[in-house]
Amino acid sequence: MPKYVFNPDTLLYEEKEDPKYLKHIRIAVATLVAVGFVMLYFWLYTSVFHWDLPRTAMLKRRAAAWEAKMEVLASRLDLYERTLTGLEQRDDEVYRSIYGLGAIPDEVKNAGLGGINRYVEIDRLGTNSALGWSVRRLDNLTKRAYIQGTALDEVGQIAREAGDMLSCVPSVPPLLPDHSKVHLSSGFGYRTDPVFGGGEAHGGQDMATATGTPVYATGDGTVIKASFQFNGYGNEIVIDHGYGYQTRYAHLSVIIVSEGMKVKRGEQIGNVGSTGKSTGPHLHYEVVYRGNRVNPMNFMDFNMPLDEYRSMIATRKADSPVGKKSSTTELLRRRRTGNE
Repeated sequence: MPKYVFNPDTLLYEEKEDPKYLKHIRIAVATLVAVGFVMLYFWLYTSVFHWDLPRTAMLKRRAAAWEAKMEVLASRLDLYERTLTGLEQRDDEVYRSIYGLGAIPDEVKNAGLGGINRYVEIDRLGTNSALGWSVRRLDNLTKRAYIQGTALDEVGQIAREAGDMLSCVPSVPPLLPDHSKVHLSSGFGYRTDPVFGGGEAHGGQDMATATGTPVYATGDGTVIKASFQFNGYGNEIVIDHGYGYQTRYAHLSVIIVSEGMKVKRGEQIGNVGSTGKSTGPHLHYEVVYRGNRVNPMNFMDFNMPLDEYRSMIATRKADSPVGKKSSTTELLRRRRTGNE
């Protein structure tokens, strides 16, 4: 708006023009004042009242939504991990134990997926990011689930062959359980060494009887050791029955089987003697389960009827071609059968 000033010479009001620089100063001042008000508003908005800018608020809402989704994912992964851990424990402690299978090592279950770094893109978000941690957990659970599925397939295969397992697990006495002829002497556990004295761990059951008494296999299996020696166990036989079971027959006078032969429960494998570290004729019998010696008396009924035991022996003799062929021929036949 023009500015008018009274001129005393002309007695008129005349329009007065301001210097041009003054106009620029006014524009600059107005601009500075406007910027100051904006900055003051921004400061009050963010620092005093702690309000978020519109874009910041929108990003925070999105971040909160993703965090909620990640929490749901984490809770689901926790549930899946607990379920899978329960399956793994049940498999190791029940299924695999029943069938004599060893537990799967933790380093196998928790092994990485291998290959080039699978998480190079995720690691750019930070190694502690929720997304990176969830992806790694999901991959680990996937690997464990695959391994557990394979393990259960193995257990299923063994279960389908459970009939064979029943005949393999050692479950009868290695001698005819005639109490008038066989005496249960040193049992499983700690005892005084009969030769050198002092305490020792006795890993089997001793059965004192006459030299030459027949010794029978207590379950189906393969002879993995048939050795003649003058110390320790003396002449001994070790049979691998599978499913985690092995049996040892020691201090024998005669061994009538050889390594690699297949034997059946109730089949004669040798005779009682007093070879090795022994103070008299007896059979030292051990049951080994998954590498640990266990009490053999838990795997037999030494009071079983003699007729039942003799019937088992007779049935085994009728099934075996021994007697129709020389023992050497039978050994060669069983070796070939075992290698097929």
